[in-house]
Amino acid sequence: MALILFAFVVRVRDGLPLSASTDFQHNKELQERKQQLKVISKSLNLLPERGIIKGHELHIYFLSSEGVAYLTVCACSLPVAVAFCFLEDLRWEFTASFDNSAVALATRPYPFLEFDSTIQKLKQHYNQSGGPSLGVTLAEVQEELRLSPPQVLTMEEVQLTNGVANGHVDQAAACGMVVFNLSQNNFWYCLLLVDRSLNESSCQPRFLFFFSLTQCHLYLFHSSLKKPLSFTLLTLIFLCNIFLFGLRNVWQLAFHISVACLSTLLSLNRKLLDRATDIGV
Repeated sequence: MALILFAFVVRVRDGLPLSASTDFQHNKELQERKQQLKVISKSLNLLPERGIIKGHELHIYFLSSEGVAYLTVCACSLPVAVAFCFLEDLRWEFTASFDNSAVALATRPYPFLEFDSTIQKLKQHYNQSGGPSLGVTLAEVQEELRLSPPQVLTMEEVQLTNGVANGHVDQAAACGMVVFNLSQNNFWYCLLLVDRSLNESSCQPRFLFFFSLTQCHLYLFHSSLKKPLSFTLLTLIFLCNIFLFGLRNVWQLAFHISVACLSTLLSLNRKLLDRATDIGV
């Protein structure tokens, strides 16, 4: 059974496919991984140089260098060092065949489709011999991985990295949540500003306004600390509302806390919209 199933070369800055191996397999998980490659290719400029995205039986490995990224779908039984050896060999072959200016000037998908024959030969060599074919050695790659381990990512993290920047987020839902959250906070904050008792009270309303702004930011922009920050903000908003019990009635407090809970839930479960693409793998 082949351990290296598919290889893909893309331009990092915009995810433009440059070349890919020919594939005639109809393995369901392989097709899913190939679809995931499209999402990953749109996020490469925000991802680490080396990374692994694990699946059930198939893993995705990627390596970025000099504006070009090399991705492969491999069986989970393939050692990590061998997978990255394959990507290093693929990088060497590609840079020997095409210079940076040719990559930069490419405007259509798969401009270097003839490189497919090279990818196939490299795949065949690895699947038969299980080792490097060019100057890179397994020991060198193992040492590099020991000093700088590849980051293990999930597809959810990759999708969230796309964020609003790539236009994948439901803009209407995002704007609706932000406007609703800010408007209800502005409304209660303005009421409190005209309340004389505010002059003798603490700054909880101002804190609430700031915390709500931060919730909106967490919804729109991905952060590796999203979960702890979301729960921290929710706790702070809850505490501020408790301190404002004398200035708001129970229904007002319940409404504000409910909105904060809803904002937290939306931030933690933000999903990307499926978008048709004309760039297939």
